[in-house]
Amino acid sequence: MKYVIVTGGVLSGLGKGITTSSLGMLLKARGLQVTAVKIDPYLNCDAGTMNPFQHGEVFVLDDGSEVDLDLGNYERFLDANLRTDHNITTGKVYREVIQKERRGDYLGQTVQIIPHITDEIKKEIVSVGERDGLDVVLVELGGTVGDIESMPFLEAVRQLSMDVGRQNCIYIHTTLVPILGVVGEQKTKPTQHSVKELRAVGIKPDVIIARGERPLSKSIKSKISMFCDVPVEGVISAPDAISIYQVPIILEDQGLTDLIIKQFAIGSQEQNLTSWKGFLNNLDNPEGEVNIAIVGKYTHLIDSYISHVEALHHCSSETKNKVNLVWVEAEDLEKGNSTKVFEDVHGILVPGGFGERGTEGKIISAKYARENGKPFFGVCLGFQLATIEFCRNVLGLEGANSSEFDPETKYPVVDLLPEQIGVEDKGATMRLGVHEAMVQEGSKAYELYQSNRIKERHRHRFEINPEYIERIEEAGLKYTGRSLDGRRMEIAELQGHRYFVASQFHPEFKSRPLNPSRLHLGLVRAAIDYRDGKDY
Repeated sequence: MKYVIVTGGVLSGLGKGITTSSLGMLLKARGLQVTAVKIDPYLNCDAGTMNPFQHGEVFVLDDGSEVDLDLGNYERFLDANLRTDHNITTGKVYREVIQKERRGDYLGQTVQIIPHITDEIKKEIVSVGERDGLDVVLVELGGTVGDIESMPFLEAVRQLSMDVGRQNCIYIHTTLVPILGVVGEQKTKPTQHSVKELRAVGIKPDVIIARGERPLSKSIKSKISMFCDVPVEGVISAPDAISIYQVPIILEDQGLTDLIIKQFAIGSQEQNLTSWKGFLNNLDNPEGEVNIAIVGKYTHLIDSYISHVEALHHCSSETKNKVNLVWVEAEDLEKGNSTKVFEDVHGILVPGGFGERGTEGKIISAKYARENGKPFFGVCLGFQLATIEFCRNVLGLEGANSSEFDPETKYPVVDLLPEQIGVEDKGATMRLGVHEAMVQEGSKAYELYQSNRIKERHRHRFEINPEYIERIEEAGLKYTGRSLDGRRMEIAELQGHRYFVASQFHPEFKSRPLNPSRLHLGLVRAAIDYRDGKDY
C-alpha cells in the first residue's frame, strides 16, 4: 500500500484539501483504488460541536460521523462514501490512548507522545487502507508546519515512511508564493522557510505545490527546485482557479499524476477524464444564468454552507445554467430590511442551522416565497421554519414555534425528538447519518428521485410534532416523504405552488459533480422555468 502525505506551510487555507481531493480523483481515474484521510490537530473528538463561523460547515457521513468539511470535498471528488475513521483528530487519538492506559494495555509502561501517541496515529492511518485493500491512501495533515499541535502528527508520518519503506511514501508540501505588490515579483522566501521547517522535523518533500495568484514562471520554478532540493518536475504551480473543479486538470497537465505513479512504480490505466471535462465544459459554457438567494445566519463565512454551494455548482453543470448566489443575512430581514432583495432572484434556499438567532428572518423568507410563487427549498431548520410559517399564517396558530426556541409556545409545531429527551451531552447525540425514507408517488420529490425509497443524511434534534400533521396537510402543506415507520416527516411540499419543497435531511451532503442533489436540482430547474415565465 502506498501513502501520499500532504502538508501545508506559510499559512492555512492554501487549498491542501482541494489538492488532496484532486490528486485522489486523478489517481482513481487511472484505475487505482484510492481513499483520503484528514488529520485535524484540534482537541475536539469531532467537528460536531464547533461553530461554523470559526471552522466552516460540519459535514456528516453515512455512519453519522460529524467531520471536517474537507471530507465533503474528498467525497465529491472521489465519488465515494467515507467513514468516521477517515477523520483523525487529536481528541480521538488521545482518548484512545488514555482508554488503553486505563485498561492496562500498556502493561505498566510510561505512556508518552513517542511511541504511544505516534503509534496510535500510524495505526489509524494504516487501518483505513488495509480494511478496504486499497492501492493508495492520501493523508492530509491539517494546520501549518510549525504549529505546536501538529508536531506529534508530523513525527508519526515521518515514522510511517520508515515503517512502510521510503519508496512507498510520497510527501507533498503546499506553500504560498506571494506577489509583492510594489514590484510585482513572485517571492520564494516563504516557501524556502516553510520547507526548512519541514526538513527540521525529518521530512523531505518530494513535491511542492506552489499556490499563488498566477502560474509560476520557469525561473521561479527552478529557484524553488534549487533551494528546496526538489526536482523541477516536482515543483507544481497551482494558480488561482475560477473553479475548484479545474484544479485536477491543472495538476494533471503538469504531470503530477505521472510523477507519483512513476515514483511508486505501480501500474495504472490510461487517464480517462472525459466525464470530468464534460462537467467542466458545461460549467464554463452556460446557456443562461439563474439567481438563487441563500438565506443564512453564517453568511460572513461562506464555508459554513460549502456543501450547498457545491451542490448548486453541480446543478449549474447539469442544467447548463450558471447559478449566481445571492447571500442574504437572515438577521437583516428581522431588522426590517425589505424583502425587495428577493425580487431579482429566481429561487430561495433556506439552509439549516442551530439556535434562535436569524430564525424569524428565515420565516420571512419562506412566507415571501409561499405568497409570491417563488421557487423555495428549505433544509433541516429551513424545513421546520417553513412549517412554522405555514402554521402561523395559514392555519392562524399565532405564536406557533419550535420548542427549541420557545419552550412555552402555545403551539409547539416543532418539538424535540422523543429519543432526545434527557440527553445532555452535545457531541454526537443528534439523529445523525443515513436514514431511509418513503416518498409518495406523484409528488415532486418522487419525480426527482424516480424512486419511492431514498437514503439521505440527517443532523437534527427536533422534528415536526405529529399532533399538528393532519391539520397542516388538510390546509395544503403535504408531507410527501416520511420515515419507514411513518412517524417522522422527511419532505414537505406545498400544493399548488411551482416548487415549494423542504426536507428534514441534508441532500447537499450526497451531491456529486456528475450526480447533483435531486432536491437542489429541482430548485434550479424550477428557478429556470420561473425566469422564463413558464406555466406550472
